[in-house]
Amino acid sequence: MMSPPPSPSGPPPSTALRAEPDSPARPAAGARVVRRALVVREVGIVAALVLLVAVTATVNPRFLSAQSVKDLLLGSTILAILAVGQTIVVVSRNVDLSVGSVLGLAAFATGSLFVASPDLPIPVVLLAGVGLGAVCGAVNGALIAAARVPALVVTLGTLYVFRGLDYTWATGRQINAADMPPAFLRLGTRTILGLPVLTMFAIVVLVAAGLYLRWYSSGRELYAIGSNPDAAHLAGIPVGRRVFGAFVASGALAGLAGVLYAARFGTLDANAGLGFELNVIAAVVVGGVAIFGGSGSVYGAAIGAVLLVTIGSALPVLGVNPFWQRAAVGVLILAAIGLDRALSARLARRLRGGSGGV
Repeated sequence: MMSPPPSPSGPPPSTALRAEPDSPARPAAGARVVRRALVVREVGIVAALVLLVAVTATVNPRFLSAQSVKDLLLGSTILAILAVGQTIVVVSRNVDLSVGSVLGLAAFATGSLFVASPDLPIPVVLLAGVGLGAVCGAVNGALIAAARVPALVVTLGTLYVFRGLDYTWATGRQINAADMPPAFLRLGTRTILGLPVLTMFAIVVLVAAGLYLRWYSSGRELYAIGSNPDAAHLAGIPVGRRVFGAFVASGALAGLAGVLYAARFGTLDANAGLGFELNVIAAVVVGGVAIFGGSGSVYGAAIGAVLLVTIGSALPVLGVNPFWQRAAVGVLILAAIGLDRALSARLARRLRGGSGGV
């Protein structure tokens, strides 16, 4: 007696059995490949940093003195905070060129608040700086998300607008350390257990942003938007709202960096933060964040910031010409972009082949 033919509504039983285990395995393999690629990038940055420090300390052992390490940490703090905010924007396939101007505006606002009200509590000033930065970020986000103007164009324009506001406000004036409370200025030099207080701010920001991007759905959606904005929109992700939020976060962190800049340096004018945007983007790219969005981490960007500051301190110790100091940063950026493209191509091949290795 013959058995009935398989139902036309589904695949033969043997095919179904083969398909079931393959479906979850391929996304899991892809996730493993992505995680390993990110680890490869960040381990490479750390290795370069360790090698640079080791070579410089061999030439001049004082490079690893307590004061030198403190200076490196303080020099990296503001750049690292800006790089964290920039990473949140870049992973969504955008860029914020206005962060240096927002920092300058917030720094001068901080000094002006203390000049007007010397007894103002420090937390209030911190909140004011963060709020001012968030407003600037909201302007960027609204123009980009609502008006659908490219981020490069918008933030290049607001870079000059915010800097112009700073110049208009300052009108050639300079705020000195004597105009600000000693307790506020001590934030820029005080250490706890050998760690600068400003660096603690950066660590808190770094951990909070890392947890947000890793574990919150809205953070993961920024990566989806950066990978493929059209697909993210079709999947129901509120692209405009997420991009708007990314720019608000970047602006708020630039505002915080402006307050910490005021505490660190004490002397403020309209040129505070001038040109920072290029260093921030360099730190992000060197830190392994893909400039075309979709991959990278705030931890890599922070390590990139430390690496750039260390290069600036180490190469003069090694007797390297200032021209080659800048060229070294350029080579690092080109190498990071080349590595990113190579890893992306290899990642695509692995995902097409369904393999989990890198």
